Amino acid sequence: MPRITTRAVAVPVAAASALLVLCSCSSGAGTGSDKAAPREEADLVAGVGSAKDSTGPAPAVEGARKGGTIRVANLRDYSHLDPQKIYAGEAYNTSLLWGRQLTQYQVIDGKPKLVGDLATDIGKSSDGGRTWTYKLKDGIAWEDGKPITSKHVKYGIERTFAPGFEVGPPYWPQWLTGKSDLAQAREVYGGPKKDGDFDRIETPDDKTIVFRFHKPQSDVPFMAAQSSSSPVRPDKDTGTRYDLKPFATGPYRIVEHKQNQSLTLEKNPHWKAATDPIRHQYADRFEFSFEKKELNTAQEILNGRGDGADTITTKNEFPPELIGEAERDPKKKALIVDGRRGAFTYHLVIRNDRVADPEVRKAIHYLLPRQQARQALGGPRVGDLATTYSSPAIVGWESYDTYPVKPTGDIEKAKRHLAKAKKKVTRLAYAYEANAVNDRMAQVLVDAFAKAGIELVAKPLPLPAYTNQVLRGTDPKYDLWLSGSSVDWPTPATGVPYRFDSRRDSLDNDPRYKNPAVDRELDRIAKISDATKKAKALIALEKNTIMKDLPVVPFLHQRVQQVRGTNVGGAFIHPIYGTISPAWLYLKKS
Repeated sequence: MPRITTRAVAVPVAAASALLVLCSCSSGAGTGSDKAAPREEADLVAGVGSAKDSTGPAPAVEGARKGGTIRVANLRDYSHLDPQKIYAGEAYNTSLLWGRQLTQYQVIDGKPKLVGDLATDIGKSSDGGRTWTYKLKDGIAWEDGKPITSKHVKYGIERTFAPGFEVGPPYWPQWLTGKSDLAQAREVYGGPKKDGDFDRIETPDDKTIVFRFHKPQSDVPFMAAQSSSSPVRPDKDTGTRYDLKPFATGPYRIVEHKQNQSLTLEKNPHWKAATDPIRHQYADRFEFSFEKKELNTAQEILNGRGDGADTITTKNEFPPELIGEAERDPKKKALIVDGRRGAFTYHLVIRNDRVADPEVRKAIHYLLPRQQARQALGGPRVGDLATTYSSPAIVGWESYDTYPVKPTGDIEKAKRHLAKAKKKVTRLAYAYEANAVNDRMAQVLVDAFAKAGIELVAKPLPLPAYTNQVLRGTDPKYDLWLSGSSVDWPTPATGVPYRFDSRRDSLDNDPRYKNPAVDRELDRIAKISDATKKAKALIALEKNTIMKDLPVVPFLHQRVQQVRGTNVGGAFIHPIYGTISPAWLYLKKS
């Protein structure tokens, strides 16, 4: 996923569930009606921890015990296990079992805090944010007992420049070369096997690593938590085969991986809890299985059949077919793990170069019947109604409602704005990825727009055509589409600047939004060296300028539901990665 990723670019509704990132957690199942219970969830997601917070061991999970085998049943195997190729929230989450990074998120009572993982803290900046220095902890080791050194971290990050790693995050190559284009960055440096040592990363000793960026980079501590910041030992780098069985630094090591069949983990004897403020090593083993139908897996878990009591899902979502059954049985309902899908937000995107009149865009905002549309997608369980572009799951988020509207829409206000339009609008085109759920959603929109005298022509498209015609298309055909988008870490730095910068292409700026004042302000904000101040400035720009233009219409802050067996404890939706996290699980009885 080199471009359509967890970053803020359009993802068709049906595809969004595969790209889980950033989630604030709660417990209990969603309901089938549109009467959602109040959610008690923190809005600010990621705090920043101190050096003291970065020491191990991780705070104990209440009631946890050791022993046994936890079984994880998912429909699909992982596209990538190579840490420099991982670029999806659930894979990040699961890889915490065997991999460690410079920084990572400690989670206590559902609240995340960014702390040093392999590093002693979240890093120290100098030279106005252009230089970042990390010190590694004592006692950190590979699965064979050899110490992890700064050169191993350097080598792992250098791999991100090499051919074949385009599927992973682009930030190390872009930031270390000063090139916004990934291809240009790789012309500067092509990876360790091609160009040897890269002088923008220094390792003055085995415990110190220094990054020298061309521009101030305030979000390095957050970026350093991505899997691309994992160490790799050159003598264990097996090339493409590393994608199947990476060498472990975490509490577990990979014993066997049969692609598309199974993945087996056992305890890593050289992992030291005293160095790790993040993870636990409660279970003796993890056994992953793949390719079983999601419905069958969920039924086995709910009913405790076979190994169901000891099983969880970390990729599969809870099947809607079973919602009624779970609602009728409190014991089954308690097995559903529910949470906000972090910074993932649905928007109704307006192609601004086709719908250039702001009065028409305001009319579209008032026409969107959010409550009915959400019900078509599955009800409150799919998300909370949104009034902001960014999610409450990011640092600096501020609640606002630029153009207040009832959840059912406001046809009369829409008509008034249409009457102010410079040119009468009677027809708009709406594109969506073809499936039964999206068909229902499209009909809701068609009916709503008709009430204001607009014929909404709904066009279902297969996914490749959706991507090529809607996102990449240079020949305008469609005015509206629904998209899910997120950020790569819990600040707005990879959201607002990508989607609303007119100088970016349509895979980032899919609304084709153009505002020179916004471009200038984005350039100013990019120079801010403090991550918190940068986040506040970006949210202010979003609130005070961008959303007054209504390039997109906020719709939902997404939610996710997964299921655990009755014998599995410690299950919650990870507040950053948006799925059940294996690193906190234990068996109540083994």
